[in-house]
Amino acid sequence: MTIAQQHRLGVDIGRVIIGGGTVPGSSDTQFFSGDTARMLATPAVPGAFDALARLVPRFEQVWLVSKCGERVQRHTRQWLDHHDFAARTGIPRDHIRFCLRRPDKAVHCAELRITHFVDDKPDVHRALDGVVPYRYLFGPQRTPPPARVRLTPTWAAAEAAILRSLG
Repeated sequence: MTIAQQHRLGVDIGRVIIGGGTVPGSSDTQFFSGDTARMLATPAVPGAFDALARLVPRFEQVWLVSKCGERVQRHTRQWLDHHDFAARTGIPRDHIRFCLRRPDKAVHCAELRITHFVDDKPDVHRALDGVVPYRYLFGPQRTPPPARVRLTPTWAAAEAAILRSLG
């Protein structure tokens, strides 16, 4: 069995792929306020598309798993399509799961058999303890990461840490 057949990557969207507030603890959906043009103009997190494009071939599957309501779900899909996310990263357009509470990401990760997860919220990582073995706390943080979670402030750091875990 190859590495790609053994591992599955999960990635949050707000402030991990789609740029949002840069202040730790700020809302990860603040970039969806205002009109459609403003929302679509929200930039990607630096390095996200390129790092994901390089990581995708190393995994059996890659999924986006995000906490948001129906309106933000629609905007998220619209933003991903507008930025040609699927073609640029290799992550299939239908590989996206939404939930209404952050701890519910653990349910999706268990169902999808996610082995690696990138998220900017410490409470998500606490919920994933015992579900996802390799967890990466993304972006600037005010506090240290939870136990067994690696701090990865940038996509370069996240990609390097993920690749190291794959051997």
